[in-house]
Amino acid sequence: MTLQTQLVLRALLEEPAKERYGLELCELAGLPSGAMYPILARLEQLGWVDSAWEDPAVHEETGRPRRRFYRITEGGAGQARKALARSYRARKQPLPGWVADGGVP
Repeated sequence: MTLQTQLVLRALLEEPAKERYGLELCELAGLPSGAMYPILARLEQLGWVDSAWEDPAVHEETGRPRRRFYRITEGGAGQARKALARSYRARKQPLPGWVADGGVP
């Protein structure tokens, strides 16, 4: 798993129930959109992430482009925690508490 994918998963796991739009995730993960959207597409194909477009009335009312919101699935959160734990172990670093406990940060 690439470091960029790990950053995206950690951003999604900060608040797993919260829907976040792509540029918000870019800011949280510290990644450009050109890296973020392919990762989100792969995670969605794996079933780890769900996405949905916002209601057109909302973006029309605010005068900005329509946003696509992403949320990690329950199964995806579990898989993400396991994958992140493996990556920490591979680097022989101590696991963060939220990975070791199966909780969220």
